[in-house]
Amino acid sequence: MTRFVRYRSGGRVAFGIDENGVLSEIDGTPFGYKTTSVQHKLSDVTLLCPVAPSKILAVGRNFKSHVADRGQPKRPEIFYKPVSCLQDPEGPIVHPHDATDLHHEGELVLVIGKRVHRASKEEAKGAIFGVTCGNDLSERQWQMGPDKDLQWWRAKGCDTFGPVGPAIVTGIDPDNLQLTVRLNGEVVQSQSTADFIFDSATMVSFASQYVTIEPGDIIFTGTPGVTRAMKPGYTVEVEIEGIGVLRNKVVAEDNSKA
Repeated sequence: MTRFVRYRSGGRVAFGIDENGVLSEIDGTPFGYKTTSVQHKLSDVTLLCPVAPSKILAVGRNFKSHVADRGQPKRPEIFYKPVSCLQDPEGPIVHPHDATDLHHEGELVLVIGKRVHRASKEEAKGAIFGVTCGNDLSERQWQMGPDKDLQWWRAKGCDTFGPVGPAIVTGIDPDNLQLTVRLNGEVVQSQSTADFIFDSATMVSFASQYVTIEPGDIIFTGTPGVTRAMKPGYTVEVEIEGIGVLRNKVVAEDNSKA
């Protein structure tokens, strides 16, 4: 198991390997690198989103507990999130001034390490480099309300609506991890990824039949149970065993920048 992080130190951005709070900087990316002699304490750097993807795919309705009585999908239901929605660990989630129903969606995120196109399930499984935590922020009125948009471009794609981190972890089974979400310290979502409707390899294989997936691209895999609305001042934590905690505070939009 290896923990890769992306961080800022002294104005520089780099990738490193986290070993018990000591970062060993690497030359390159987690998908191809050389080791260096540069080291930092984890406490001395600012963690960034641990990957810089060319695209973000996301799977909806992938837990029975979230689908409820809507019926299980026949195939992975996939949508896009823009790369501009990514947010760092500990970075603020900006609550748009006209949003009225902004929900958390704690999710496991797959990080792809190989170029895949029309991959078999076995090929897709081998292309999953590692996993991290994600929060697929969703404004429910823009997504499903009476005046909903044609697509989910802002419901799930506003700036900061995609926190990811704190690390990419390799060598663990993505289909058997406990996922827990806390809102202001209260557990509001808790389920194992063993309860996926479609497992990780199926998601990657299906998507690759239509979209070429590149190293560094990420796939949000769906959220369990029932989500809740959040307001400025709330803190949301997504914890996945073996990975860590993705923590973000919700803040009000600064209308002076509008």
